[in-house]
Amino acid sequence: MKKLYTILIIGIFACKLSKAQDNAQLQIDSLEKKFTYQHGTIKLGNGVGSITVPPGFKYLDSVQALKVLTVLWNNPKTENMTLGFILPEKQGILTTGGYVFNIQYDAIGYVKDDDANDINYDELLTNLKKETADENDERTKEGYQPIEVVGWAAKPYYDANRHILHWAKEVKFGADSVNTLNYNVRVLGRKGVLVLNAIATMQEVNAVKAGVPHVLNVVNFADGYKYTDFDSGVDKVAAWTIGGLVAGKILAKVGFFALLLKFWKLIMLAFVAVGSFFRKLFKGRKKEEPVFVPEPAPANENTAWVASETADKPLNELADVEEEKK
Repeated sequence: MKKLYTILIIGIFACKLSKAQDNAQLQIDSLEKKFTYQHGTIKLGNGVGSITVPPGFKYLDSVQALKVLTVLWNNPKTENMTLGFILPEKQGILTTGGYVFNIQYDAIGYVKDDDANDINYDELLTNLKKETADENDERTKEGYQPIEVVGWAAKPYYDANRHILHWAKEVKFGADSVNTLNYNVRVLGRKGVLVLNAIATMQEVNAVKAGVPHVLNVVNFADGYKYTDFDSGVDKVAAWTIGGLVAGKILAKVGFFALLLKFWKLIMLAFVAVGSFFRKLFKGRKKEEPVFVPEPAPANENTAWVASETADKPLNELADVEEEKK
């Protein structure tokens, strides 16, 4: 009888779990349909040039990309945060195991590449690890997670003919069980650098590496902005060198997977509750103890982006909804 009862409870829980998963997936699909992608040649909003979206990829414009970074992924808004995303054609913004390249322009001036062949990247990594560790006390005081640079996920490489630098770091934030992939591409120009940063975890490292050769060719600087257009008589020379770009600070991405965690919060709560229930069941319980069948948390708990009242709103209204709820 006890075995039959256990099977019945498992069946009830499985039904509730399946329904919660279906609801979460429907809401993810609803969000994905709000995005509008582009292909071909895209002029960048700041006028420095354009990008040519490679076959097998698609482009999300800067307005939508900014909403993703600040509303979906809960990053604090900063100046010149994005010029848009490039991501694989068959992948959505919220696809599990997916990645995007965030595009930015950093007007730091003309970066001299004289030091490119003289850099000891092993020594640079050792220094970077130490400097990052030394800053963790201050970072923790300010409310941020400590950061550990685990190592190179891809050793720095500079293409002197195309003036393109790319490298990748494996980074651990706090007690996160999955390490972050910090993959960087810098395309040098006359007045600054075009930045492409892959947003992903180490679980996607192979997929990102496979995509890198395609994105290396996407940038087309406009006339007057190309690296070869540099005029030493009038142009600003950057304080950064090739080694300095690689050693740049690591920025913590707050709540990178916040939305997905919110979607699945109700499912995890159900797992915790049912685990507690089965421990009690198999250890034995008093006759008068009532049987508890866990109810999942409401689907819209703490999920302003996926609540029913915002599900049919266009993407450009969702940030305003967030403000109204505060």
